[in-house]
Amino acid sequence: MAPIPGSGLAKGLAVTLRTMTRKTVTEQYPDAQPELPPRTRGVIGLFEENCTVCMLCARECPDWCIYIDSHKETVPPATPGGRERSRNVLDRFAIDFSLCMYCGICIEVCPFDALFWSPEFEYAETDVRNLTHERDKLREWMWTVPAPPALDPGAEEPKEIAAARKSAEKLAAAAQPEPAAQDKSHTGTAAGPEPDTTRKPKEGES
Repeated sequence: MAPIPGSGLAKGLAVTLRTMTRKTVTEQYPDAQPELPPRTRGVIGLFEENCTVCMLCARECPDWCIYIDSHKETVPPATPGGRERSRNVLDRFAIDFSLCMYCGICIEVCPFDALFWSPEFEYAETDVRNLTHERDKLREWMWTVPAPPALDPGAEEPKEIAAARKSAEKLAAAAQPEPAAQDKSHTGTAAGPEPDTTRKPKEGES
């Protein structure tokens, strides 16, 4: 059956009429803050204590917008007679958000969970040079990172938690004192005291 001429136009106008009768809902930003999804990619927060200056994030960044400076510091031996060790100390950690394309590769490759997505998005600047934020600003954004979602109650226990729990149980069992062995030489039996095995001589026996 051939379509009726003008039916498509009538359907489009019907949709337009239905939309016109609905109430328009406009979020009054900035007076009313938007409700962002929990996995919003706003800015990148830095948890400085976890950073080991491994440079993986800077090497894997496709835009080369992460700038890291560090120096080596000698650590005294932990035990007498041990040797000194050196560790990297973070001096600068900056991200140029004018170049960042929010791919999240730096967060994925970080082996020590030092970088996190923050839903913060109000960081516009009038000068593009001010979009390079240093570690102090990245640390402030760290406190706006939402908490991780709760684990599925039906999911298996993570291997790391299971291994830590087993180790804790073994240590607790080893720390408990063993029950003292009972000294049976001075205790009687349930039937009564121990019988006297010494035999008295009969009459006429020497």
